[in-house]
Amino acid sequence: MGNEAQEITGKVLDINMIQKILPHRYPFLLVDRILEVSDKRVVGIKNVTMNELFFQGHFPGQPIMPGVLIVEAMAQTGGVGALNIKENIGKLAYFLSISKAKFRKPVVPGDTIRMEVDIIKTKMGIMRCAAIATVDGELVAEAEMMFAFVTPDAAK
Repeated sequence: MGNEAQEITGKVLDINMIQKILPHRYPFLLVDRILEVSDKRVVGIKNVTMNELFFQGHFPGQPIMPGVLIVEAMAQTGGVGALNIKENIGKLAYFLSISKAKFRKPVVPGDTIRMEVDIIKTKMGIMRCAAIATVDGELVAEAEMMFAFVTPDAAK
């Protein structure tokens, strides 16, 4: 993680820029590219391949991306914007809540998930956002999420 904010608003971010912002790494980095970022909205993509470790057990012969990982991918997408804000640089984003999560259609190898995260409110180190995930324009998942931003030392 970097220790200073970079101007990312309006830019497309590749995996190298994403890794400068998010602390996640393989096999848990679940966003491949950021297509749009502002102080109110972040749009990213995840290319789903058969090489994902979770497909070994979910499910053999009928691979389906676990819904909880789709929610995590949406959270990481929002985190790219939130963790680049000056007061959040170097912090970790901890889930406080996940609500209204719905899964509409399975995500399978070969799909590209488009994650759209709208930041609803940020106050006193807490962020609330709404997210949707689509594949080929069809809704596959949605959720509302809340995060707290904490320093790594406070996390111990």
